[in-house]
Amino acid sequence: MKYLYERVSYLRGLADGLQISEDSKEGKLLLQIVDVLEEFADAVNELAEAHDELDEYVECIDEDLAGVEEEVFDDVYEDDEEFEDDEEFVEVECPHCEHTVFIEEDVFNDDDADILCPNCHEPIYLEFEDEEEDEEDLEE
Repeated sequence: MKYLYERVSYLRGLADGLQISEDSKEGKLLLQIVDVLEEFADAVNELAEAHDELDEYVECIDEDLAGVEEEVFDDVYEDDEEFEDDEEFVEVECPHCEHTVFIEEDVFNDDDADILCPNCHEPIYLEFEDEEEDEEDLEE
């Protein structure tokens, strides 16, 4: 921002060196333009300072938030990892309503388990490929 002040000071010095006076209409205009440019330079400088302060403040908040996230979410991710290994699901399509159902692997592997579709409440009978092949072999 120092550059703006230097440029405005140069223009003011140039106006003084050229002996531009406020007696003429053009002189009044040029001197007023230099004054306005100086006010713009001040405003830009103030905005830059405010921006720097806000930038520092946001960095502090970001660091604090990173610490909080680490505390909170590390525990959550650790809990998820523990449960993730324990639960396995199998995706099955209901033959009645064609709704996709997720069944726990233990229930899926249990031959005695009755599985009802949560959408249409009809029983889902699981046929495995091995059983189909066995039936085909018996027919031949």
